[in-house]
Amino acid sequence: MEYTINKLAKLAGISTRTLRYYDEYELLTPVRSSSNGYRIYGQQEVDKLQHILFYRELGMSLEDIRKILSDKDFDGENALQSHLSALLAKRIQLDLLIENVQKTISTLKGDSIMSNKEKFKGFTEKLVADNEKQYGTEIREKYGDSATDSSNAKIKGMTQEQYAEVEAISAKLNDTLKSAMEQGNPASELAQKACELHKQWLCYFWDSYSKEAHVGVAQMYVDDTRFTAYYDKIAPGCAVFLRDSLLIYCA
Repeated sequence: MEYTINKLAKLAGISTRTLRYYDEYELLTPVRSSSNGYRIYGQQEVDKLQHILFYRELGMSLEDIRKILSDKDFDGENALQSHLSALLAKRIQLDLLIENVQKTISTLKGDSIMSNKEKFKGFTEKLVADNEKQYGTEIREKYGDSATDSSNAKIKGMTQEQYAEVEAISAKLNDTLKSAMEQGNPASELAQKACELHKQWLCYFWDSYSKEAHVGVAQMYVDDTRFTAYYDKIAPGCAVFLRDSLLIYCA
């Protein structure tokens, strides 16, 4: 069965503008154009659009989706199994958060008692799941399953105070990095202060610290475009600046 751009947009619940953008981005190209110039999509394009929307729902960038779908080894059935696993994990996270809210309401009414650790259970579970989804493959390849699982367990076991401390250090690190970059010197006192804050932040997730591993993480920030994009939101070139600063800090 074939669809015009309007019919496919209506079927998928998205705009025709989105489909045109996917075409321009070379993510989803129509099978052909009709005599009057309308984009025409076939069954293969419909199936591909389904995968795109699944990946988008899971928070993946269009560039990463394009790389996955253009891979000659791409397997639609395996991809659907991955989608299913990810969606089930997402449902578990939502169930935890719903349970968290319900128990909090019950506690406020005086019907039950909720520990501080329980208050943050859903959030730490989500933090681990989000990290696994975005960076799990790379982290496991670099540091192994044992170290990654240990780090995840450490996050899930965070107390309310530890969770708040991590958030505060992260915010302070980003502010310090931005100010240090304005000075432009990786060896400056401010840049080295940012490195110390980054070490403190890492130690909330690692069982043990080493300078070699710290430098390895800094290099990964530069090599992996997703990490680079995160730090470059603080200021353009921030990932490279942090790497250079850490090379000095760990020397």
